[in-house]
Amino acid sequence: MSYGKFTTPAKNARGLGSAKSGTEHHIRQRVSAIALIFLVPWFMFSIINAMGAGMEAAQAWAGQPLNAILLILTAGAAIFHMRLGMQVVIEDYIEKTGTRSTLLILNSFACIALFVTVALSVLKLWIGAGA
Repeated sequence: MSYGKFTTPAKNARGLGSAKSGTEHHIRQRVSAIALIFLVPWFMFSIINAMGAGMEAAQAWAGQPLNAILLILTAGAAIFHMRLGMQVVIEDYIEKTGTRSTLLILNSFACIALFVTVALSVLKLWIGAGA
């Protein structure tokens, strides 16, 4: 039943679906952003200091337990934040359901693969430094 020009904005929006997870998604993105506020300056400062010391010194630095843990946390927070941001872009701008679903799955797999690669690389440096 159509009411024409007498429908309210709420009536026009009904049936279009709700986000339901919008608040949770928003909070996750803000929490990862807050973590990055602290981790990225540490990361930039550390990388700039390590650049002048040479490859072996940089590997030894990354092999220290605190630095290795912070590197993994920085990568994890950055990749998680990236995944959430790309999810919003895909959901907002890709109209075809099949394409959207495919891109969301690829986004998740790419982020998982990237994090696993970074984490294993840092762990290899950490374990190798103890040998």
